[in-house]
Amino acid sequence: MAFLYPFVEAFPVYQSLAALSDAQVALFIQNHKYVGAQPPPGPLQNTSTKLVNDENHPYVMPGPKDIRGPCPGLNTLASHGYLPRDGIATPQQIVNAVQEGFNMENRLAIFVTWGAFLVDGNPITNLMSIGGRTGKTGPNPPPPAIVGGLNTHGLFEGDASTTRSDFYFGDNFSFNDTLFQDFINASITYGGGFYNQEAAAELRWNRIQDSIARNPTFTFLSPRPASAFGESSFPIDFLFPDGFHRREGAFGFGRPGIGDDVRVLFNAHPISPGHNEGAGNYVLNPEDPGLAAGSCFIYTQHVNVTIRGLYPNPKGHLRKSLRAGIATFYNAVAWPTCAQLFPYGVDD
Repeated sequence: MAFLYPFVEAFPVYQSLAALSDAQVALFIQNHKYVGAQPPPGPLQNTSTKLVNDENHPYVMPGPKDIRGPCPGLNTLASHGYLPRDGIATPQQIVNAVQEGFNMENRLAIFVTWGAFLVDGNPITNLMSIGGRTGKTGPNPPPPAIVGGLNTHGLFEGDASTTRSDFYFGDNFSFNDTLFQDFINASITYGGGFYNQEAAAELRWNRIQDSIARNPTFTFLSPRPASAFGESSFPIDFLFPDGFHRREGAFGFGRPGIGDDVRVLFNAHPISPGHNEGAGNYVLNPEDPGLAAGSCFIYTQHVNVTIRGLYPNPKGHLRKSLRAGIATFYNAVAWPTCAQLFPYGVDD
């Protein structure tokens, strides 16, 4: 396997291993320290409001080697030092950062972080990037293009983003000034100068309609509807522009919570899951219950379809790490009506 050594030297320690052969995975593990799955952090003890961009967390413009990606929230946390400023972090650091910076409730923070980490992170080194470019997911995903990160298309990143172009148009990871101007215009037109639920609902609907009209490969299948409406709610629920104070009290799955805000935006312009078969031809997928199924459906699809599609037969340390990570992901859902899945067994 000597011919594989240049690959090991070039392969980033934070990149997903999903596209690698068994031989490549074995060689990567042989040449890197095995960290494996680690437990998630607990909730904050103090969830009161506070100034986030304080003297210990000044904004520093990213350097040429610092990684940023499609999530404005994580980009902000990295640029203020709540995450490593180079954009490479453990899932534990990400949970701590979104709790400390945004007052995101612990279970919601774990759910979204581990959902992304299991797809885009490295289960061996326990590292991931908050940005970078990757291919689509599925049973036979193509090899990552350039650097893997929090950007696998169709999951948390997806079509009809409010600040990024669709995957079809070639750049789904860079901030889009034109789309941000639409964000501002919607806030003026529908929110009286503020980004509120009315502005968010109309902007979300406009972005979906634009993608249907122009993107022949537009897809809006689970979990994208939940993440799309969630990303529209995020600035309302977590970001405060006046001095950048975090919200008062943790905000997550409870009532009121993120689900309530998602439903408000969805009910303003309901749309069923589907995909385009050519620009302007949106075809419904009746087998996808969308938002009606809740987090349990997202969990089940994520484990049985996405993760198993990426890692159909992991072995050894990789299998052990994935199994533990999936258990952490389930514990963030952990409702009696949602059965726990064991795609890689319960023990070796």
